[in-house]
Amino acid sequence: MTKKIRSYNDLIKERERLELLLQAQKEVIYCDIREIKEDLRPVRNILEFIKKITTKDKTTFLLNLVSEIAINSVVKRFILSKAGWAIRTIVPFFLKNYSSHFFAEQKDKWIEKLKSWLRHTNGKEHSSEQRKEKSE
Repeated sequence: MTKKIRSYNDLIKERERLELLLQAQKEVIYCDIREIKEDLRPVRNILEFIKKITTKDKTTFLLNLVSEIAINSVVKRFILSKAGWAIRTIVPFFLKNYSSHFFAEQKDKWIEKLKSWLRHTNGKEHSSEQRKEKSE
C-alpha cells in the first residue's frame, strides 16, 4: 500500500492497482512455469524413454507379434548367440518393449505403405481418374 486510504475513491483505486499487480504476478508465474517445463524437457524425455523400454504397448497386437518374432530370430539367436544368458534375456526384452511403442507411433505410416504396395499392379500405377473410367 502506497498511501493511506481516506475515501471510497482511494479504495477503488487501490483495488484496481492491486488487481493489476496480481495480473502481472500471475503472468510472471506462468512464464516461470513455462521456463521450468522447458528446462525439465530432457528429464521428461529420459523418463519417457525408460517407460518405453520397460513397458509394452498393447494396442497393436499383430505388429507386436511380428516384431517379437523378428527380434527373437535375429537378435537373440544370431547377434547375441555368444553372449551370456542374462544379456540374451534382457536385451530382447527391452527391444521388444521399445519396438512395440515405435510401431504404435508409426502405425499409420506403415499401413499407408502397405496399402501402396497392395495397390501396385505389375509396375504400372493407375491414377484415380483412370480407375474411375474403367469402373464405369
